[in-house]
Amino acid sequence: MNFTQFLLILKARWLVALLALLVTVGTTVAISLLLPKNYTATATLVVDSKAKDPITGVLLPAQLLPGYMATQVDIIQSQNVALRVVDGLKLTQIPSIREAFSKATKGQGDIRYWMADLLLKKLDVKPSRESSVMQISFEGSDPRFATVVANAFAQAYIRTNLDLRVQPARLTTAWYEDQVKQLREDLEKAQARLSAYQRDKGLVASDERIDVETARLAELSSQLVAAQAQTYDTASRQAQSGNALAEVEQNPLVQNLKAEVARSESQLLQLAEKVGRNHPQYLRAQAEFDSLRGKLDKETKTATRTVSTTAKVAQGREGEIRSALAAQKNKVLSLKQQRDEAAVLIRDLENAQRLYDAALQRYGQTRLESQSTQTDIAVLNPAIQPLEPSSPKVLLNTLLAVFLGTLLGVGLALLTEMLDRRVRSSEDLVTSLDIPVLGELGKRMKKNRRLIRGGLLNPMPARA
Repeated sequence: MNFTQFLLILKARWLVALLALLVTVGTTVAISLLLPKNYTATATLVVDSKAKDPITGVLLPAQLLPGYMATQVDIIQSQNVALRVVDGLKLTQIPSIREAFSKATKGQGDIRYWMADLLLKKLDVKPSRESSVMQISFEGSDPRFATVVANAFAQAYIRTNLDLRVQPARLTTAWYEDQVKQLREDLEKAQARLSAYQRDKGLVASDERIDVETARLAELSSQLVAAQAQTYDTASRQAQSGNALAEVEQNPLVQNLKAEVARSESQLLQLAEKVGRNHPQYLRAQAEFDSLRGKLDKETKTATRTVSTTAKVAQGREGEIRSALAAQKNKVLSLKQQRDEAAVLIRDLENAQRLYDAALQRYGQTRLESQSTQTDIAVLNPAIQPLEPSSPKVLLNTLLAVFLGTLLGVGLALLTEMLDRRVRSSEDLVTSLDIPVLGELGKRMKKNRRLIRGGLLNPMPARA
């Protein structure tokens, strides 16, 4: 079939095509006028994808993901948000809705979830491709109800988004609260151990005892060296021969007595030569000499005992200093050990304090985050009550009906032609009957034939 044949068929069957077109358009217009009118209310939201956390000031990483807007669309269309709308508007308490629920489900199931599913079926969420704007549209037969539900979905989405951000912070806050309690107990235990140890050992925070005891140890070491030198000196003196000790020889009293004894002896010798040994003067001189000699012997023995006593005293003092030095060493070592043990306890306390401070700081931060009421979503344009219905669209439906009716009319015309085939042109003879065409009468011949039939023109033979 060529285009000419197609046009000839349409020309012959134009009544069928026109009838199909009129029926289609008429039916569509009638149905569009009879259908209940629906109104669409739209609320516009702005999702700030570059917002910062109000507590930490850090750029939220989840908002930089490519699927962030798609995720927000899924959240709006979630059952959780729809249930918030149902509960917020108290739709389950409306008698007509409860009656419709009873008829639809025969009282089975939960009316909240049933109503939420109905609302989601009439909800449409469209994110912008080039910006962070989203449109929440709700369609309903009542324009006021559609407006209220659209705004309710926007507010429920904002609250849900805030809860999704705050809920992890609340869980983290509860966990940190337990950790802070445990760390506080550990800190108190560490402080108690340190205080008990300092109290038992007599230590203070700024203990200077070890410095004093170390200085005393050094002093005792110096005294021991001096005592050892003195002991060695006295021992060497004592080791000298007999009573002619240098220490005795150098004694001033002994030296004076020796001088007096020598003088008395000289005088005694002179008197013996002069007056004889029985003279009273000689006897007095002899008595004086014996007295001086006795004193000298007595002082010599006393000096000798003094040297021995000094040596013993020096040895005793050396022993005392040595004992005191050993005790001081033990005391210093004990103090150093106590200081090291106290340093360990202090480090434990400092570590416990640092852990507690870090946990307390993080606990305060998460606690603020859990109480945050700020979100990165704002209502740009709230839904307003629509004045014109969004459906049915009579003009659009009519245009579509014209297009579809035209296609249907053309199809019916072709179908009718196929069922009742007629010869419309020479091509039909060649194609259908396989008979060669010898000639063809044009429009002028058809007009002459009508004139001949009317007696206005004589017939003439047609040319081959």
